[in-house]
Amino acid sequence: LEVVEVIWITGDTHGGWIHRLNMDSFPEQREMSKDDYVIILGDFGIWRDSPQQRWYLNWLEEKHFTTLFIDGNHENYDVLDSYPVEEWHGGKVHFIKPSVIHLMRGQIFDIDDLKFFTFGGAASHDISDGILCPDNWKEKAKELERQGKYGFRVKDISWWKEELPTEEEMKHGMDVLKRNNNIVDYIISHSPSTSELYLIGGVGLYETDVLTNYLEEIKATTNYKKHFFGHMHVDQAINSESICLYEQIIRII
Repeated sequence: LEVVEVIWITGDTHGGWIHRLNMDSFPEQREMSKDDYVIILGDFGIWRDSPQQRWYLNWLEEKHFTTLFIDGNHENYDVLDSYPVEEWHGGKVHFIKPSVIHLMRGQIFDIDDLKFFTFGGAASHDISDGILCPDNWKEKAKELERQGKYGFRVKDISWWKEELPTEEEMKHGMDVLKRNNNIVDYIISHSPSTSELYLIGGVGLYETDVLTNYLEEIKATTNYKKHFFGHMHVDQAINSESICLYEQIIRII
């Protein structure tokens, strides 16, 4: 008999894999194997190569499923980019562990005869007080905190410009879609598109940007079944095609 992979999908974990994917929170894993997948929609939680993070990643590696994730706006891109680029199911990936796999931007992955277009990244919403220079950030941070301001991050320490895509990454995504006749089953991103941002009520609170506009163009020119995204920290089906996930874990096949 042909074995059909099972695929579950969930939103931002921010490194809290034990909380989201323990046996009590996700009992369905009892019936899963390494041929089955859990997809995490960005803000996965690769932060620093520390003993604590290595322990948590080992915990995740020992689960009876394979974890796939796209990047968000709370990742350490220096750490992510330190892994060699490899091929997996037709697209480019970083193997964080043998069964913890980063799906890179602008790729199409063939899984169980389904096509997944992936595009991570998003604009940070928690930087209203600025991006601090790494040279003197501690003094500046203390000054801001004395003023009751906490909406800041530090360049290349807690914020990376790579959270938003380059022109090259966006063009590559378009080219990959074109080679597949602009037909996929699922669009997987961290950021919403511009129209989804409006529909979810985020405009005014959150600004549109180059990535939301890019995803809007992708959706307009691609034949797809569902678009799953995270970032907004809500679980909400915006319409039959657009689904925002945070803590909910849903099965897609």
